Amino acid sequence: MYLLLYSIYIHNKFLIIQNNFTMGTDKESKTSFFNRSKNESSFIIKSCTDDDLERVKQVNEQELPEDYPFFFYKSILDNYPESFLVACPKDDFNQILGYVMWRVERTSSKNSLRLLNKGHLVSIAVSGDYRRQGIAAALLAKSMPEIQKQNITEYVLEVRVSNYSAINLYENFKFKTEGIKKKYYKDGENAYFMVYKLNEN
Repeated sequence: MYLLLYSIYIHNKFLIIQNNFTMGTDKESKTSFFNRSKNESSFIIKSCTDDDLERVKQVNEQELPEDYPFFFYKSILDNYPESFLVACPKDDFNQILGYVMWRVERTSSKNSLRLLNKGHLVSIAVSGDYRRQGIAAALLAKSMPEIQKQNITEYVLEVRVSNYSAINLYENFKFKTEGIKKKYYKDGENAYFMVYKLNEN
C-alpha cells in the first residue's frame, strides 16, 4: 500500500520546471530538466546527453547482469532522446543515480494486417545506494509520456520473475502480466512479459 501511494504521489507531483536549451543542432544544448515541487527530494530528472552515456553504462554494469555495448546506448539516445532520461543530484549533474531508456517496436496486430507501435522499456536501473527514494518511479513517470508521443498503442517490458519490487512498481503504473518468457535472461531465469495497453484506459 505504501509503495502504491508513494508511486501515485510521485506521478502526480512531478512538474517540468525548466527547459534549458538554445536553438541549434547541438544535442548537448537541448538538455531538458525536470524536478519535483520545492521542499522535496535532492535529485532531478533530466534528458540524457552524449556526455552522460559512459556514466549510464557504469550504472548498468554495477546494478544489472545485462550489459550493453556503448553503441547500443548511443543508438537509443540518437533515436529516442526524449524518453532517455537520467536522475542526478541537484548539485551535481555529472553524477548519474539512475536512468531509463525506451525504444519503439513495430509489430503486426493480432486482428489485422495493421502495424502497431509499442513502447518497449529497454532498461531501467538505480544505483544501490539511492534506491527507495522514488527515483525509479520518477523516471517512469517522466519517460512514459515522452515515448507515448511516438503514437504507441501499448507499453511492454520484461522483468525477472524474482524481482518483486520492480514487479510491484510496474503494476502501480498499470502494467499487467501477459505471459512468461522462459529462460529469457543469460543466467536462465524466466521473465514476466508485462503490458500496459493505452486503449484500455
